[in-house]
Amino acid sequence: MPVKTEVKQLVAAKTGNEAMAEAMRQIDPDVVAAYPITPATEIAQIFSSFVADGQVNTEMVTVESEHSALSACVGSAAAGARAMTATAAQGLMLMAEIMPIAAALRLPIVMPEVNRAISGPINIHCDHSDTMFCRDAGWIQIFSENTQEAYDNVLQAVRIAEHAKVRLPALVTTDGFIISHAMETIKILPDDEAKAFIGAYKANYSVLDAAHPITVGSIDLQNYYFEHRLPMINALKEAKAVIKQVGREFGEKYGRPYDLLEKYRMDDAETAIVCLGSTAGTAKDVVDALRDEGQKAGLLKIRVFRPFPVEDIAAVLAGLKAVAVLDRSDSLNGYGGPVFTEVCSALFNSIQKPKIVNYIYGLGGRDIDLHMLKSVYDRLASIKDGQDLGTIVDYLGARK
Repeated sequence: MPVKTEVKQLVAAKTGNEAMAEAMRQIDPDVVAAYPITPATEIAQIFSSFVADGQVNTEMVTVESEHSALSACVGSAAAGARAMTATAAQGLMLMAEIMPIAAALRLPIVMPEVNRAISGPINIHCDHSDTMFCRDAGWIQIFSENTQEAYDNVLQAVRIAEHAKVRLPALVTTDGFIISHAMETIKILPDDEAKAFIGAYKANYSVLDAAHPITVGSIDLQNYYFEHRLPMINALKEAKAVIKQVGREFGEKYGRPYDLLEKYRMDDAETAIVCLGSTAGTAKDVVDALRDEGQKAGLLKIRVFRPFPVEDIAAVLAGLKAVAVLDRSDSLNGYGGPVFTEVCSALFNSIQKPKIVNYIYGLGGRDIDLHMLKSVYDRLASIKDGQDLGTIVDYLGARK
């Protein structure tokens, strides 16, 4: 058998924003259009220095708003360019009108997005209300637990979005300030490896191809609108297998495998927390401590929220006794947070389903710590063999 050659990677201290900008430098997109917004401003700011220093061949477009930034990316991508942007919070809200258009036109735009609370009141700190607000825009959504994942996920997102079976835009999130401005030691691929991994981009079409004229963005009424939405819907379904394939290949090449989910000490778990983003890292420490005490606790991290990994989640959680789903956003009088409702739907037809409760936490950047997470596991331990669940949807860490 041939001996696998280990790829030598650069070890560097980077913030989440720096890591995402570094990934963008290696991608060297044709066009980046961006408008500043805290805490995502640094991504485009750092990338603009790469442009100014001649380290990339990118056309950097500074625009008057986030709406214009995504619009410029849509126009560029429709012309055949590899296009990227970055934003957060209200900036994502301003892009919301254009996001489903990018998806419907099957344009593989990749956008680093730094999770931040949306107004009001005005807040610049982390929760997931911005990303969840746009969860049904037809974009792939990949969440990052830490700076290493932020870097890795941006590279993988390009491969996933541009795959022939997908051709959809992708959003890669990091938690505002917790990851975006916190420095960690990460491994960075050599430039040639990163470029080889993502590959050259070949657009499906170009509005500038005069020899093959097409119509893009036309009106589409009752006769065919329904049928023209189905390819986008089916592409999201196809994306699950592609995301797994790309994550597996990344792991084989560079030692960090990825999937739709990450299971942590779940093989014999009786109780588990389900969460997204940076909270997973804190929860792992709590799980380790509880395991030392003899509790069969586990963690399920959802890495990919769109397309939602229904079958995978149902398979992992079906045999457990009690589960708590943690939401860093509120659905504002829906029954529980958005992750909770999705997980409940995934388990609806399971013959063996766990008792399941929901905690809304961390709104506006409110800290979540080891003690709070332990209290969730303690509650799961108390309800796993009983009948009374108590309050199904609760608010963790809020003064009452």
